[in-house]
Amino acid sequence: MELHFVEGDLLDQPVEVIVNAWNRNLFPWWLLLPQGVSRAIKRRGGSEPFRELAGRGMIPLGGAVETGAGTLPFKAIIHVAGINLLWRSSEWSVRESVRNAMALAVQQGFHSIAFPLIGAGSGGGKADRVQNWMREELQLINFEGVVFVVRYNSR
Repeated sequence: MELHFVEGDLLDQPVEVIVNAWNRNLFPWWLLLPQGVSRAIKRRGGSEPFRELAGRGMIPLGGAVETGAGTLPFKAIIHVAGINLLWRSSEWSVRESVRNAMALAVQQGFHSIAFPLIGAGSGGGKADRVQNWMREELQLINFEGVVFVVRYNSR
């Protein structure tokens, strides 16, 4: 695996698939005010990925599901349930989200993927701590491709 930690915008990464930290689909997507990555996806890629995601039903904590990318230039979006029902992330939910997103990427034959810091925004996790958990987890995974972990920077 070629692993990169970068600052910037997740939606500007040169990858086949991006990861969106999502809730567990307990609430209909149209009732929620998307924040962070989800808001950016909806603004730049449209609502179709979220409509598709709504049809998948409840996602277990740490689970991952794939949807189309709407009008974004990616092959797909992998949505992970990185926050619990109280909108908090944990070490377990972050690590499980990384494992399941990578398993799905391998299964679908993707060779490049970009992650946000799962649970560091709305989930309340400390960015440095979340980045370390993600680094440790990714280093355990056998993946023949490129992985970007993107720390948001609006510049």
